[in-house]
Amino acid sequence: MLSQRLRLARKKAGFSMQQLADHLSPSVSVQAISKYEAGMMMPRSSVLMALGKALGVSLDFLMGGQVEALTRIEFRKHSRTSAKDRALVEAMVIEQLEDYLTIEDILEIAPPADPFGELRCDRVASFEEIDLQAQALRDYWHLGYAPILSMAGLLESKGIKVIEADFPEYCDGLVCRVKRTGGRPDTEAILVSGRTNIERKRFNLAHELAYHVIRGTGNRNIKIKKAMHRFTSAFLVPAESLREEVGGPCRGIPYCELIRLKRFYGISAAGMLMRLRDVGILSEGTVGYAFRTYARPWRTNEPEPIAEDEGLGAFEKPLRFERLVWRAIGDELIAPVRAAQLLKRPLNEVERSIRGGRWPEK
Repeated sequence: MLSQRLRLARKKAGFSMQQLADHLSPSVSVQAISKYEAGMMMPRSSVLMALGKALGVSLDFLMGGQVEALTRIEFRKHSRTSAKDRALVEAMVIEQLEDYLTIEDILEIAPPADPFGELRCDRVASFEEIDLQAQALRDYWHLGYAPILSMAGLLESKGIKVIEADFPEYCDGLVCRVKRTGGRPDTEAILVSGRTNIERKRFNLAHELAYHVIRGTGNRNIKIKKAMHRFTSAFLVPAESLREEVGGPCRGIPYCELIRLKRFYGISAAGMLMRLRDVGILSEGTVGYAFRTYARPWRTNEPEPIAEDEGLGAFEKPLRFERLVWRAIGDELIAPVRAAQLLKRPLNEVERSIRGGRWPEK
């Protein structure tokens, strides 16, 4: 475990073995670091602490006993994402999952049931079938056709670990399966960048969800990326709901109505235009003209973005891990100092949150 984590942390930091050795105090040879990473030797405690400090990771990360490996990793990344960026994201994910799974163990929370049942598929015949697959998941989760208040909250309620973090600029998130140590049941995790706006964040969460359901298309005419986008749009904006909101096919749609719809469903204006085309409300030509003219900048600059404290934006935040920590505090299963470590907050801030305004400081 240490050997894998040390190698990953070194890649995250962008260090060669020699550079890492140069940053350590007490000093350690390159040969020793090589043996640590090969699992041939264990560092003494002082060296272990120095390694964590030099690499910017916690001892819980280096010696963690919850996560054996991340499997089926699918990155949402740009072409400029480097190997260092990917290592950084993977290390951030493992570190936070270690804390998440630790607090679940402390509270003796049983592993969740499979949230997808028999809905996973490896083959789809058409985009219409992808729409049906998205609605089937909505039906399985008893969502009906209503807009989703919080994608993060929905996924957490189904036992999927949702982590939001400040990922590198060129990485929006990833989806993975978490292989746990000691033969414990695997779990699902979705990670999303906190740097993105609300519309993109919701899209990314639903997009990562799509990878859990559609594992392949088995169809040379439907590329996996397009399948993921179609599932995402259909899950966020059900066709029946959209037709009820807008009515039948129309020649165009006013800007104010488009903004109302995007805020109602929590999807980007560009995504809403494409969804209106997909369900047959707007024609291919109308939407194509929009993207050649007034909607051209919308792919990079969101018009009238949803603020984090308004509408759906006020709810789009993963909260389960933090709530579990406060629950453990309330049940006196962990001390405030441990809560501060888990929440990555100053101890005095955590203590104020525990006391509120009821008791004076000791």
